[in-house]
Amino acid sequence: MSILPAEFREIAYDRRMKILVIEDDREAADYLQKALSEAGHTVHLAGDGDTGFALADNGDYDVMVVDRMLPRRDGLSVIAGLRAHGDTTPVLILSALGEVDDRVTGLRAGGDDYLTKPYAFTELLARIEVLCRRANSKDVETVYKVGDLELDRLSHTVRRASREIVLQPREFKLLEYLMRHAGQVVTRTMLLENVWDYHFDPQTNVIDVHVSRLRSKIEKGFDSPILHTIRGAGYMLRAT
Repeated sequence: MSILPAEFREIAYDRRMKILVIEDDREAADYLQKALSEAGHTVHLAGDGDTGFALADNGDYDVMVVDRMLPRRDGLSVIAGLRAHGDTTPVLILSALGEVDDRVTGLRAGGDDYLTKPYAFTELLARIEVLCRRANSKDVETVYKVGDLELDRLSHTVRRASREIVLQPREFKLLEYLMRHAGQVVTRTMLLENVWDYHFDPQTNVIDVHVSRLRSKIEKGFDSPILHTIRGAGYMLRAT
């Protein structure tokens, strides 16, 4: 029986990843291995920090998913040790500790992203895809294009089919983030972290309101939709 929701089975990531999962909860580790494999990726498992460190230090992984609380060697120690060895592989930290200070500690230890348990697998998948894309991006782009939609970071302008679209600062930041991750699911939590910096109550509908306004501006009067809602997961910017 498939673990992935139907919406995600229809979305193909453009690169097969080799992923190391360091997780001592066997049931959770097996679930991740099955789900990530269904998404088309190769997954290796380690059940403790020492084994995970050895595999990571001798392997060639695209992304690592590391539980913070591990036997023998905790997750932050694993990450710090790898960074000391010059390993720059992107790391997503998993933890039941979800306070701001906990996330800051994890990121300062060398993690690239931090996801609090319990989590939705769809969000974990979206986050590791973002990390992989970021790691393989050699240059900082100043112009993003998705279909006939174009955003210029330097001139702070947006055009679709050569028609200029005027956006408010927050709408521009929201669109820029969506365009940077075009073709992949962006969750509400990712928007909360990267566009709003946690500066509002996550239970409010501020994301939905801004997405609705942005969608109206970039779609009204044009031939095809470009900002799509992925049911139960988030949003995706893609040309149809």
